[in-house]
Amino acid sequence: MSDAHAPHLPGTRPAGGQPLRGRITALLGRWDRKVFHTVATREWPGAEPVLPRLSRSANHGLLWFGAAAGIAALGRDARSRRAAVRGVASLAVASAVINTVGKRSVRRARPLLDAVPVIRQLKRQPFTTSFPSGHSASAAAFATGVALESKGWGAVVAPVAASVAFSRVYTGVHFPSDVLVGAALGVGAAFAVRGVVPTRSQLPTPGTPHADAPELPDGEGLIVVVNRESGSAGTAPVVQEALPRAEVVVCAPDELRTELEKAAGRGRALGILGGDGTVNRAAAVAAARGVPLAVFPGGTLNHFAYDLGIESVEDTCRALAAGDAVRVDLGRFTPGPDGSEEPGHFLNTFSLGVYPDLVRVRERWSPRIGGWPAGVLAAVLVLRGRRPLEAEVQGRRRPMWLLFAGNGVYKGVGPTPGHRQNLVDGLLDVRVVHGGRAPGWRLPAAALVGKLHRSPVHATRHLRRLHIGGLAPGTLLAYDGEVAPAPPELVLDKVPEALTVYRPQDLL
Repeated sequence: MSDAHAPHLPGTRPAGGQPLRGRITALLGRWDRKVFHTVATREWPGAEPVLPRLSRSANHGLLWFGAAAGIAALGRDARSRRAAVRGVASLAVASAVINTVGKRSVRRARPLLDAVPVIRQLKRQPFTTSFPSGHSASAAAFATGVALESKGWGAVVAPVAASVAFSRVYTGVHFPSDVLVGAALGVGAAFAVRGVVPTRSQLPTPGTPHADAPELPDGEGLIVVVNRESGSAGTAPVVQEALPRAEVVVCAPDELRTELEKAAGRGRALGILGGDGTVNRAAAVAAARGVPLAVFPGGTLNHFAYDLGIESVEDTCRALAAGDAVRVDLGRFTPGPDGSEEPGHFLNTFSLGVYPDLVRVRERWSPRIGGWPAGVLAAVLVLRGRRPLEAEVQGRRRPMWLLFAGNGVYKGVGPTPGHRQNLVDGLLDVRVVHGGRAPGWRLPAAALVGKLHRSPVHATRHLRRLHIGGLAPGTLLAYDGEVAPAPPELVLDKVPEALTVYRPQDLL
Protein backbone atom coordinates (compact mmCIF):
# COMPACT_ATOMS: atom_id res chain seq x y z
CA MET A 1 0.00 0.00 0.00
CA SER A 2 1.39 3.38 -0.95
CA ASP A 3 1.80 6.16 1.58
CA ALA A 4 -0.81 8.22 -0.26
CA HIS A 5 -3.53 5.64 0.49
CA ALA A 6 -2.43 4.62 3.98
CA PRO A 7 -5.09 5.14 6.70
CA HIS A 8 -4.42 7.77 9.33
CA LEU A 9 -5.26 7.15 12.99
CA PRO A 10 -7.04 9.91 14.95
CA GLY A 11 -4.54 12.39 16.30
CA THR A 12 -1.89 11.50 13.69
CA ARG A 13 -0.62 13.99 11.15
CA PRO A 14 -1.73 13.25 7.56
CA ALA A 15 0.84 14.04 4.91
CA GLY A 16 0.99 17.76 4.36
CA GLY A 17 -1.63 18.62 7.05
CA GLN A 18 -2.06 19.31 10.79
CA PRO A 19 -3.11 16.58 13.27
CA LEU A 20 -6.78 15.53 13.02
CA ARG A 21 -7.36 16.32 16.68
CA GLY A 22 -5.98 19.78 16.14
CA ARG A 23 -8.26 20.32 13.11
CA ILE A 24 -11.33 19.29 15.17
CA THR A 25 -10.32 21.61 18.00
CA ALA A 26 -9.81 24.47 15.57
CA LEU A 27 -13.18 23.77 13.93
CA LEU A 28 -15.01 23.80 17.27
CA GLY A 29 -13.15 26.94 18.25
CA ARG A 30 -14.26 28.69 15.08
CA TRP A 31 -17.85 27.57 15.65
CA ASP A 32 -17.71 28.81 19.24
CA ARG A 33 -16.44 32.23 18.26
CA LYS A 34 -18.88 32.51 15.34
CA VAL A 35 -21.94 31.73 17.49
CA PHE A 36 -20.67 33.99 20.27
CA HIS A 37 -20.20 36.87 17.78
CA THR A 38 -23.66 36.27 16.28
CA VAL A 39 -25.31 36.46 19.70
CA ALA A 40 -23.28 39.55 20.62
CA THR A 41 -24.11 41.52 17.48
CA ARG A 42 -27.74 40.53 17.08
CA GLU A 43 -30.63 42.54 18.50
CA TRP A 44 -32.74 40.60 21.02
CA PRO A 45 -35.98 42.54 21.63
CA GLY A 46 -36.86 42.76 25.34
CA ALA A 47 -33.73 40.93 26.46
CA GLU A 48 -31.59 43.87 27.60
CA PRO A 49 -33.59 44.73 30.77
CA VAL A 50 -34.15 41.05 31.66
CA LEU A 51 -31.26 38.72 30.90
CA PRO A 52 -28.42 40.56 32.67
CA ARG A 53 -30.51 40.83 35.83
CA LEU A 54 -31.57 37.20 35.54
CA SER A 55 -27.96 36.15 35.15
CA ARG A 56 -26.94 38.10 38.28
CA SER A 57 -29.85 36.69 40.30
CA ALA A 58 -28.49 33.18 39.73
CA ASN A 59 -25.17 34.02 41.43
CA HIS A 60 -24.40 31.52 44.20
CA GLY A 61 -27.66 29.67 43.41
CA LEU A 62 -29.82 32.36 45.04
CA LEU A 63 -32.40 32.27 42.24
CA TRP A 64 -32.81 28.50 42.62
CA PHE A 65 -33.02 28.55 46.40
CA GLY A 66 -35.80 31.08 46.08
CA ALA A 67 -37.50 28.97 43.41
CA ALA A 68 -37.29 25.91 45.67
CA ALA A 69 -38.92 27.81 48.52
CA GLY A 70 -41.66 29.01 46.17
CA ILE A 71 -42.34 25.50 44.84
CA ALA A 72 -42.59 24.08 48.35
CA ALA A 73 -44.90 26.88 49.53
CA LEU A 74 -47.16 27.13 46.49
CA GLY A 75 -47.35 23.41 45.76
CA ARG A 76 -48.64 22.51 49.23
CA ASP A 77 -48.18 18.78 48.67
CA ALA A 78 -45.48 16.18 49.19
CA ARG A 79 -44.60 15.95 45.50
CA SER A 80 -43.83 19.68 45.34
CA ARG A 81 -41.70 19.54 48.48
CA ARG A 82 -39.78 16.55 47.13
CA ALA A 83 -39.26 18.35 43.81
CA ALA A 84 -37.84 21.39 45.62
CA VAL A 85 -35.49 19.29 47.75
CA ARG A 86 -34.33 17.20 44.79
CA GLY A 87 -33.67 20.34 42.74
CA VAL A 88 -31.50 21.84 45.49
CA ALA A 89 -29.65 18.54 46.03
CA SER A 90 -28.93 18.24 42.30
CA LEU A 91 -27.71 21.85 42.22
CA ALA A 92 -25.38 21.16 45.16
CA VAL A 93 -23.83 18.14 43.43
CA ALA A 94 -23.40 20.03 40.14
CA SER A 95 -21.77 23.01 41.89
CA ALA A 96 -19.37 20.74 43.76
CA VAL A 97 -18.30 18.98 40.56
CA ILE A 98 -17.88 22.21 38.60
CA ASN A 99 -15.91 24.04 41.28
CA THR A 100 -13.66 21.17 42.33
CA VAL A 101 -13.01 19.40 39.01
CA GLY A 102 -14.47 21.26 36.04
CA LYS A 103 -12.89 24.69 36.52
CA ARG A 104 -9.50 23.22 37.32
CA SER A 105 -9.32 20.67 34.49
CA VAL A 106 -9.65 23.12 31.57
CA ARG A 107 -8.28 26.61 32.17
CA ARG A 108 -9.98 28.52 29.40
CA ALA A 109 -9.89 32.30 29.26
CA ARG A 110 -13.15 34.28 29.21
CA PRO A 111 -14.35 35.70 25.86
CA LEU A 112 -13.27 39.18 24.79
CA LEU A 113 -16.05 41.70 25.31
CA ASP A 114 -15.28 43.92 22.33
CA ALA A 115 -18.37 42.84 20.37
CA VAL A 116 -20.74 42.80 23.38
CA PRO A 117 -22.72 46.03 23.89
CA VAL A 118 -21.86 47.70 27.20
CA ILE A 119 -25.50 47.70 28.30
CA ARG A 120 -25.49 43.90 28.26
CA GLN A 121 -22.26 43.42 30.19
CA LEU A 122 -22.32 42.47 33.84
CA LYS A 123 -21.17 45.14 36.27
CA ARG A 124 -18.89 42.65 37.98
CA GLN A 125 -17.10 40.34 35.61
CA PRO A 126 -16.33 36.80 36.89
CA PHE A 127 -12.66 36.08 37.51
CA THR A 128 -12.73 32.26 37.32
CA THR A 129 -11.95 30.28 34.18
CA SER A 130 -14.60 30.07 31.50
CA PHE A 131 -15.03 26.33 30.99
CA PRO A 132 -17.52 24.98 31.93
CA SER A 133 -20.34 27.35 32.89
CA GLY A 134 -21.25 26.94 36.55
CA HIS A 135 -24.45 28.97 36.16
CA SER A 136 -25.62 26.70 33.32
CA ALA A 137 -24.75 23.57 35.32
CA SER A 138 -26.71 24.80 38.33
CA ALA A 139 -29.69 25.83 36.21
CA ALA A 140 -29.83 22.51 34.35
CA ALA A 141 -29.29 20.50 37.54
CA PHE A 142 -32.08 22.28 39.41
CA ALA A 143 -34.56 22.12 36.52
CA THR A 144 -33.83 18.44 35.83
CA GLY A 145 -34.02 17.51 39.51
CA VAL A 146 -37.39 19.24 39.83
CA ALA A 147 -38.72 17.64 36.63
CA LEU A 148 -37.70 14.14 37.72
CA GLU A 149 -40.00 14.49 40.72
CA SER A 150 -42.74 16.71 39.24
CA LYS A 151 -43.25 17.19 35.51
CA GLY A 152 -45.58 20.13 36.12
CA TRP A 153 -43.08 22.13 38.15
CA GLY A 154 -40.33 21.04 35.78
CA ALA A 155 -42.22 22.64 32.90
CA VAL A 156 -42.45 25.88 34.90
CA VAL A 157 -38.76 25.95 35.83
CA ALA A 158 -37.29 24.80 32.49
CA PRO A 159 -37.78 28.10 30.56
CA VAL A 160 -36.16 30.04 33.41
CA ALA A 161 -33.21 27.64 33.48
CA ALA A 162 -32.78 27.89 29.71
CA SER A 163 -32.88 31.70 29.94
CA VAL A 164 -30.18 31.71 32.62
CA ALA A 165 -27.98 29.48 30.48
CA PHE A 166 -28.49 31.67 27.40
CA SER A 167 -27.83 34.82 29.44
CA ARG A 168 -24.27 33.68 30.05
CA VAL A 169 -23.53 33.95 26.32
CA TYR A 170 -25.73 37.03 25.92
CA THR A 171 -23.78 38.95 28.59
CA GLY A 172 -20.46 37.81 27.13
CA VAL A 173 -19.08 35.85 30.10
CA HIS A 174 -19.10 32.40 28.41
CA PHE A 175 -18.64 30.76 25.05
CA PRO A 176 -21.55 28.60 23.80
CA SER A 177 -19.59 25.39 24.38
CA ASP A 178 -19.03 26.40 28.02
CA VAL A 179 -22.79 26.63 28.45
CA LEU A 180 -23.57 23.36 26.63
CA VAL A 181 -21.02 21.34 28.60
CA GLY A 182 -22.09 22.95 31.87
CA ALA A 183 -25.75 22.12 31.16
CA ALA A 184 -24.83 18.52 30.31
CA LEU A 185 -22.95 18.20 33.60
CA GLY A 186 -25.93 19.63 35.45
CA VAL A 187 -28.30 17.09 33.90
CA GLY A 188 -25.83 14.34 34.77
CA ALA A 189 -25.69 15.54 38.39
CA ALA A 190 -29.50 15.34 38.69
CA PHE A 191 -29.52 11.78 37.37
CA ALA A 192 -26.64 10.89 39.69
CA VAL A 193 -28.71 12.08 42.65
CA ARG A 194 -31.63 9.99 41.40
CA GLY A 195 -29.34 6.97 41.26
CA VAL A 196 -28.55 7.38 44.94
CA VAL A 197 -32.00 8.54 46.10
CA PRO A 198 -34.73 7.16 43.78
CA THR A 199 -37.70 9.33 42.93
CA ARG A 200 -41.13 8.38 44.24
CA SER A 201 -42.11 7.02 40.82
CA GLN A 202 -39.16 4.59 40.91
CA LEU A 203 -40.24 3.03 44.19
CA PRO A 204 -42.42 -0.06 43.84
CA THR A 205 -46.02 0.53 44.85
CA PRO A 206 -47.17 -1.29 47.99
CA GLY A 207 -48.58 -4.76 47.52
CA THR A 208 -52.32 -4.55 48.13
CA PRO A 209 -55.18 -6.81 46.96
CA HIS A 210 -57.95 -5.22 44.94
CA ALA A 211 -61.26 -4.59 46.73
CA ASP A 212 -64.78 -3.91 45.51
CA ALA A 213 -66.03 -0.40 46.24
CA PRO A 214 -68.91 1.67 44.83
CA GLU A 215 -68.27 4.13 42.03
CA LEU A 216 -68.99 7.64 43.31
CA PRO A 217 -68.66 10.10 40.40
CA ASP A 218 -68.55 13.71 41.62
CA GLY A 219 -68.64 12.29 45.17
CA GLU A 220 -72.31 11.26 45.11
CA GLY A 221 -73.01 9.26 48.29
CA LEU A 222 -69.71 10.32 49.93
CA ILE A 223 -69.56 12.20 53.24
CA VAL A 224 -66.20 13.83 53.95
CA VAL A 225 -65.35 14.74 57.55
CA VAL A 226 -62.74 17.46 58.08
CA ASN A 227 -60.84 18.03 61.33
CA ARG A 228 -60.81 21.80 61.72
CA GLU A 229 -57.66 21.73 63.88
CA SER A 230 -55.54 19.43 61.70
CA GLY A 231 -54.36 22.20 59.39
CA SER A 232 -56.53 20.90 56.57
CA ALA A 233 -59.58 23.18 56.80
CA GLY A 234 -58.16 25.28 53.96
CA THR A 235 -58.24 22.22 51.68
CA ALA A 236 -61.93 21.53 52.34
CA PRO A 237 -63.12 23.95 49.58
CA VAL A 238 -60.80 22.17 47.13
CA VAL A 239 -62.45 18.84 47.96
CA GLN A 240 -65.93 20.36 47.67
CA GLU A 241 -65.11 21.87 44.28
CA ALA A 242 -63.66 18.60 42.97
CA LEU A 243 -66.60 16.57 44.32
CA PRO A 244 -69.67 18.82 44.05
CA ARG A 245 -72.12 16.07 45.06
CA ALA A 246 -70.24 15.08 48.21
CA GLU A 247 -71.24 16.33 51.65
CA VAL A 248 -68.37 18.00 53.51
CA VAL A 249 -68.61 18.28 57.31
CA VAL A 250 -66.09 20.47 59.16
CA CYS A 251 -65.91 19.80 62.89
CA ALA A 252 -63.80 20.38 66.01
CA PRO A 253 -61.52 17.58 67.31
CA ASP A 254 -63.87 16.69 70.19
CA GLU A 255 -66.72 16.23 67.70
CA LEU A 256 -64.71 14.07 65.30
CA ARG A 257 -65.73 10.62 66.55
CA THR A 258 -69.44 11.53 66.62
CA GLU A 259 -69.37 13.01 63.10
CA LEU A 260 -67.45 10.00 61.76
CA GLU A 261 -70.04 7.60 63.19
CA LYS A 262 -72.87 9.65 61.66
CA ALA A 263 -71.16 9.82 58.27
CA ALA A 264 -70.37 6.09 58.20
CA GLY A 265 -74.02 5.33 58.94
CA ARG A 266 -75.47 7.62 56.27
CA GLY A 267 -73.04 7.53 53.35
CA ARG A 268 -72.01 4.85 50.88
CA ALA A 269 -68.40 5.67 51.73
CA LEU A 270 -66.60 7.65 54.43
CA GLY A 271 -64.21 10.42 53.46
CA ILE A 272 -61.60 11.94 55.75
CA LEU A 273 -59.45 15.03 55.28
CA GLY A 274 -56.58 15.46 57.70
CA GLY A 275 -53.28 14.07 58.93
CA ASP A 276 -52.38 10.62 60.22
CA GLY A 277 -54.03 11.07 63.61
CA THR A 278 -57.32 12.13 62.03
CA VAL A 279 -57.16 9.36 59.42
CA ASN A 280 -56.51 6.85 62.22
CA ARG A 281 -59.86 7.64 63.84
CA ALA A 282 -61.70 7.44 60.53
CA ALA A 283 -60.06 4.10 59.70
CA ALA A 284 -61.23 2.56 62.98
CA VAL A 285 -64.82 3.66 62.28
CA ALA A 286 -64.73 2.58 58.63
CA ALA A 287 -63.34 -0.86 59.51
CA ALA A 288 -65.95 -1.37 62.25
CA ARG A 289 -68.84 -0.27 59.99
CA GLY A 290 -67.56 -2.10 56.92
CA VAL A 291 -67.59 0.98 54.65
CA PRO A 292 -64.77 1.99 52.27
CA LEU A 293 -62.59 4.92 53.26
CA ALA A 294 -61.55 7.79 50.99
CA VAL A 295 -58.41 9.52 52.30
CA PHE A 296 -57.60 13.11 51.32
CA PRO A 297 -54.11 14.07 52.56
CA GLY A 298 -54.25 17.45 54.23
CA GLY A 299 -52.58 17.33 57.63
CA THR A 300 -49.09 17.92 58.94
CA LEU A 301 -48.13 14.26 58.45
CA ASN A 302 -49.69 12.04 55.77
CA HIS A 303 -47.58 8.87 55.90
CA PHE A 304 -50.46 6.46 55.34
CA ALA A 305 -51.77 8.29 52.28
CA TYR A 306 -48.30 8.63 50.78
CA ASP A 307 -47.46 4.95 51.35
CA LEU A 308 -50.64 4.15 49.44
CA GLY A 309 -49.41 6.41 46.64
CA ILE A 310 -52.09 9.07 47.24
CA GLU A 311 -50.50 12.52 47.24
CA SER A 312 -53.30 14.86 46.23
CA VAL A 313 -57.04 15.40 46.21
CA GLU A 314 -57.05 14.53 42.50
CA ASP A 315 -55.62 11.05 43.19
CA THR A 316 -58.52 10.21 45.53
CA CYS A 317 -61.10 11.73 43.17
CA ARG A 318 -59.93 9.48 40.32
CA ALA A 319 -60.31 6.43 42.52
CA LEU A 320 -63.80 7.45 43.64
CA ALA A 321 -64.99 8.00 40.08
CA ALA A 322 -63.75 4.57 38.95
CA GLY A 323 -64.55 2.65 42.15
CA ASP A 324 -60.88 1.60 42.50
CA ALA A 325 -59.99 0.40 45.99
CA VAL A 326 -57.59 -1.90 47.85
CA ARG A 327 -57.56 -3.74 51.17
CA VAL A 328 -54.91 -3.02 53.82
CA ASP A 329 -53.96 -4.41 57.23
CA LEU A 330 -54.82 -2.58 60.43
CA GLY A 331 -52.49 -2.63 63.42
CA ARG A 332 -54.12 -3.22 66.80
CA PHE A 333 -53.15 -2.81 70.46
CA THR A 334 -55.17 -4.17 73.38
CA PRO A 335 -56.30 -2.66 75.72
CA GLY A 336 -56.99 0.51 73.77
CA PRO A 337 -56.20 4.13 74.66
CA ASP A 338 -56.76 5.02 78.32
CA GLY A 339 -57.07 1.32 79.14
CA SER A 340 -60.47 0.92 77.43
CA GLU A 341 -61.70 -2.57 76.58
CA GLU A 342 -62.13 -1.56 72.94
CA PRO A 343 -58.81 -2.11 71.09
CA GLY A 344 -56.85 0.79 69.70
CA HIS A 345 -55.67 0.77 66.08
CA PHE A 346 -52.69 2.15 64.18
CA LEU A 347 -52.28 2.56 60.44
CA ASN A 348 -48.60 3.46 60.62
CA THR A 349 -46.74 3.15 63.91
CA PHE A 350 -46.97 2.39 67.61
CA SER A 351 -44.21 3.36 70.05
CA LEU A 352 -43.11 3.47 73.69
CA GLY A 353 -40.18 5.26 75.30
CA VAL A 354 -38.87 8.69 74.36
CA TYR A 355 -41.03 9.21 71.28
CA PRO A 356 -44.40 9.72 73.04
CA ASP A 357 -42.80 12.37 75.25
CA LEU A 358 -41.26 14.02 72.19
CA VAL A 359 -44.69 14.18 70.56
CA ARG A 360 -46.32 15.59 73.69
CA VAL A 361 -43.75 18.37 74.15
CA ARG A 362 -43.68 19.16 70.43
CA GLU A 363 -47.47 19.51 70.26
CA ARG A 364 -47.43 21.80 73.30
CA TRP A 365 -44.91 24.22 71.77
CA SER A 366 -45.57 24.02 68.01
CA PRO A 367 -48.53 26.49 68.05
CA ARG A 368 -46.24 29.06 69.68
CA ILE A 369 -42.89 28.65 67.91
CA GLY A 370 -43.59 26.42 64.87
CA GLY A 371 -43.15 22.72 64.10
CA TRP A 372 -39.39 22.41 63.48
CA PRO A 373 -38.28 24.60 66.43
CA ALA A 374 -40.74 22.75 68.67
CA GLY A 375 -39.26 19.42 67.57
CA VAL A 376 -35.72 20.57 68.42
CA LEU A 377 -36.86 21.93 71.78
CA ALA A 378 -38.70 18.68 72.53
CA ALA A 379 -35.57 16.64 71.80
CA VAL A 380 -33.46 18.81 74.13
CA LEU A 381 -35.99 18.71 76.97
CA VAL A 382 -36.89 15.03 76.72
CA LEU A 383 -33.46 13.50 76.11
CA ARG A 384 -31.69 15.53 78.80
CA GLY A 385 -31.49 13.53 82.02
CA ARG A 386 -33.99 10.92 80.83
CA ARG A 387 -33.86 7.36 82.20
CA PRO A 388 -34.61 4.35 79.96
CA LEU A 389 -38.00 2.65 80.06
CA GLU A 390 -38.19 -0.67 81.91
CA ALA A 391 -40.55 -3.17 80.28
CA GLU A 392 -41.07 -6.87 79.72
CA VAL A 393 -41.02 -7.66 75.99
CA GLN A 394 -41.95 -11.19 74.88
CA GLY A 395 -41.32 -12.44 78.43
CA ARG A 396 -37.91 -10.80 78.85
CA ARG A 397 -37.45 -7.72 81.01
CA ARG A 398 -35.10 -5.10 79.58
CA PRO A 399 -34.32 -1.38 79.67
CA MET A 400 -34.91 0.47 76.41
CA TRP A 401 -35.01 4.00 75.10
CA LEU A 402 -37.48 3.28 72.33
CA LEU A 403 -39.80 0.52 71.15
CA PHE A 404 -41.23 1.02 67.67
CA ALA A 405 -43.80 -1.23 66.00
CA GLY A 406 -44.81 -0.57 62.39
CA ASN A 407 -47.97 -1.73 60.67
CA GLY A 408 -46.07 -3.62 57.98
CA VAL A 409 -42.36 -3.84 57.23
CA TYR A 410 -40.74 -0.47 56.60
CA LYS A 411 -37.88 0.07 54.17
CA GLY A 412 -35.47 2.12 56.21
CA VAL A 413 -32.59 1.74 58.62
CA GLY A 414 -32.34 2.24 62.34
CA PRO A 415 -35.23 2.93 64.71
CA THR A 416 -37.12 5.29 62.40
CA PRO A 417 -39.54 4.26 59.62
CA GLY A 418 -39.17 4.87 55.92
CA HIS A 419 -41.44 3.62 53.13
CA ARG A 420 -43.63 0.50 53.12
CA GLN A 421 -43.85 -1.70 50.04
CA ASN A 422 -46.49 -4.10 51.33
CA LEU A 423 -49.53 -3.04 53.36
CA VAL A 424 -50.94 -6.58 53.67
CA ASP A 425 -47.93 -8.58 54.88
CA GLY A 426 -49.51 -9.46 58.26
CA LEU A 427 -46.30 -8.44 60.07
CA LEU A 428 -45.30 -5.98 62.77
CA ASP A 429 -41.95 -4.27 62.15
CA VAL A 430 -40.59 -4.16 65.72
CA ARG A 431 -37.45 -2.13 66.47
CA VAL A 432 -35.92 -1.62 69.91
CA VAL A 433 -33.18 0.78 70.99
CA HIS A 434 -31.62 -0.88 74.03
CA GLY A 435 -31.17 0.99 77.29
CA GLY A 436 -27.85 2.47 78.34
CA ARG A 437 -26.34 5.82 79.01
CA ALA A 438 -27.29 8.93 77.09
CA PRO A 439 -30.15 8.47 74.63
CA GLY A 440 -28.74 11.49 72.80
CA TRP A 441 -26.02 9.28 71.30
CA ARG A 442 -27.67 5.85 71.41
CA LEU A 443 -30.59 6.88 69.19
CA PRO A 444 -28.33 8.23 66.36
CA ALA A 445 -26.10 5.18 66.81
CA ALA A 446 -29.11 2.92 66.33
CA ALA A 447 -29.92 4.75 63.10
CA LEU A 448 -26.36 4.21 61.86
CA VAL A 449 -26.12 0.47 62.60
CA GLY A 450 -29.21 -0.08 60.49
CA LYS A 451 -31.25 -3.26 60.38
CA LEU A 452 -28.83 -5.46 62.30
CA HIS A 453 -30.66 -8.26 64.08
CA ARG A 454 -28.03 -8.25 66.82
CA SER A 455 -26.15 -5.12 67.83
CA PRO A 456 -25.25 -3.40 71.10
CA VAL A 457 -27.78 -0.62 70.59
CA HIS A 458 -30.49 -1.76 68.20
CA ALA A 459 -32.54 -4.86 67.38
CA THR A 460 -35.14 -5.55 64.69
CA ARG A 461 -37.75 -8.33 64.50
CA HIS A 462 -40.70 -9.04 62.23
CA LEU A 463 -43.51 -10.51 64.34
CA ARG A 464 -47.20 -11.28 64.07
CA ARG A 465 -47.87 -10.71 67.75
CA LEU A 466 -46.01 -8.79 70.47
CA HIS A 467 -46.61 -8.90 74.24
CA ILE A 468 -45.42 -6.00 76.42
CA GLY A 469 -45.77 -6.01 80.22
CA GLY A 470 -44.47 -4.47 83.40
CA LEU A 471 -45.09 -0.88 82.34
CA ALA A 472 -44.93 1.61 85.20
CA PRO A 473 -47.82 3.99 85.94
CA GLY A 474 -47.49 7.20 83.97
CA THR A 475 -45.89 5.52 80.94
CA LEU A 476 -47.09 7.00 77.65
CA LEU A 477 -47.70 5.32 74.31
CA ALA A 478 -47.97 6.91 70.88
CA TYR A 479 -49.91 5.67 67.86
CA ASP A 480 -50.04 7.51 64.53
CA GLY A 481 -48.93 10.70 66.27
CA GLU A 482 -51.55 10.49 69.06
CA VAL A 483 -50.41 10.14 72.70
CA ALA A 484 -52.23 8.31 75.51
CA PRO A 485 -51.45 6.69 78.89
CA ALA A 486 -50.28 3.10 78.58
CA PRO A 487 -51.82 0.23 80.60
CA PRO A 488 -49.54 -2.12 82.60
CA GLU A 489 -49.73 -4.77 79.85
CA LEU A 490 -50.28 -4.58 76.10
CA VAL A 491 -50.70 -6.98 73.22
CA LEU A 492 -49.95 -5.82 69.68
CA ASP A 493 -51.14 -7.72 66.60
CA LYS A 494 -52.67 -7.18 63.15
CA VAL A 495 -56.16 -7.41 61.67
CA PRO A 496 -55.40 -8.66 58.13
CA GLU A 497 -57.09 -6.79 55.26
CA ALA A 498 -59.43 -5.08 57.71
CA LEU A 499 -59.78 -1.79 55.83
CA THR A 500 -60.91 -0.95 52.31
CA VAL A 501 -59.38 2.26 50.95
CA TYR A 502 -59.95 4.06 47.65
CA ARG A 503 -56.83 4.17 45.50
CA PRO A 504 -56.45 4.83 41.74
CA GLN A 505 -55.88 1.77 39.57
CA ASP A 506 -52.99 3.48 37.76
CA LEU A 507 -51.02 3.42 41.03
CA LEU A 508 -51.25 -0.36 41.37
